Amino acid sequence: MVSDFFYPNMGGVESHLYELSQRLIQRGHKVIIVTHAYGNRKGVRYLTNGLKVYYVCAQVIYSEATLPSFYGFFPIFRHILIRESIQIVHGHGAFSALCHEGILHSKTMGLKAVFTDHSLFGFADASSILTNKLLKFTLSDIDHVICVSHTSKENTVLRAALSPRNVSVIPNAVVASQFLPDPTVPDPNWITIVVISRLVYRKGVDLLVAIIPRICESYKHVRFIIGGDGPKRIDLEQMREKHLLHDRVELLGPIKHHEVRNVLVQGNIFLNTSLTEAFCIAIVEAACAGLFVVSTKIGGVPEVLPSHMIHYASPEEDDLVIAVSKAIHTFKFGHIDPSQFNDQLKEMYNWSNVAERTEKVYASIQQTKNSPLIERLRRYYGCGVYAGKVFCMIVALDYLIWKLLEWLFPDDSIEKAIVFPYQRYRKYFQENQEAPATYSMSHVGNSVIEEEEEYDE
Repeated sequence: MVSDFFYPNMGGVESHLYELSQRLIQRGHKVIIVTHAYGNRKGVRYLTNGLKVYYVCAQVIYSEATLPSFYGFFPIFRHILIRESIQIVHGHGAFSALCHEGILHSKTMGLKAVFTDHSLFGFADASSILTNKLLKFTLSDIDHVICVSHTSKENTVLRAALSPRNVSVIPNAVVASQFLPDPTVPDPNWITIVVISRLVYRKGVDLLVAIIPRICESYKHVRFIIGGDGPKRIDLEQMREKHLLHDRVELLGPIKHHEVRNVLVQGNIFLNTSLTEAFCIAIVEAACAGLFVVSTKIGGVPEVLPSHMIHYASPEEDDLVIAVSKAIHTFKFGHIDPSQFNDQLKEMYNWSNVAERTEKVYASIQQTKNSPLIERLRRYYGCGVYAGKVFCMIVALDYLIWKLLEWLFPDDSIEKAIVFPYQRYRKYFQENQEAPATYSMSHVGNSVIEEEEEYDE
């Protein structure tokens, strides 16, 4: 797994990477994650169940996305792939430079590559045009693409000029047991609307700023709890000051992932005002926690929840006010029981199913043959009149650098990593069930590894 976005950073891609990796390990696969260093978190770390994470040094430029280095990442990435005996490289996130570079280098080395797209993009603005061209370059020689919704699949196929046959739809999932509802927590004197989101333009914070005063004016028993941080937070603070809503609009600031459920269960309604979403895992988590959902009808959101769990609105101020008002009346008069949502959703969205479907994608690409260099260059040449020639030069130079690295550091000179004893590790915890599930690498893992080292000697 390769991406710029992983823990300790929080978000949908990060949780997707972690949960999918854990389920694949449970199914008997070896999984490692390569991401960039986060502060003092550098080098190799072990997470639950022996999930190995390489935090490599890279320059972060914006919102945890790294500066593209093209070839600077190749030597250490090749070393990791050979050391860990990797067969498939799975990149996540169109904004991740490490993802694009990892796919390019892995295909140069003759490995299989898969890409998962978590976002939707437009076609008109300069940022989207450049990102789409980069995506077309990366996916010109990809083995398979995974999207999190059918809307996302259509978007990716158009942006990267892909064959729909090479694109699968595998949705996100949620650990429903981590979002159990608690009907005793919400304040019975208020109808509480919860918003948990990054406070940026794409998440529709401007719409939120516009509708909160109108809702508060129309319903005296409604309050808002808003979690998250971002450049648009100042707009919410100014709105609260202007309309004197300090007692009815609570701004929590950044929220850690393990605290999300405790915030959600305080509410009755969850509000999502995003302007673009490929899937929106937040509304699934909210529904699992027993909240009725109001959301803008954009992107892949209509595919996510059953109709009795959600009210939709177009991304306009008036329509959102009407949708929220309907939800308030629905809740006020007890027309629906959100406490049953968790049992329904845990069957619809679970990570074991996601891992099984991803495993089938891996098995299918393992049956295909790798393309020779001349065929790869032909594909890149078709990316554009000028861009195609540039891409061909990039790939050709990448191939030459790979041959140089093969000469300087032959495969047999790179020490192979010891395979983490997953079965013995799980057996230990089955015998010691009182140990916490998040138990870190300690004397157990180390003793097993030391035994294997002695055996190898």
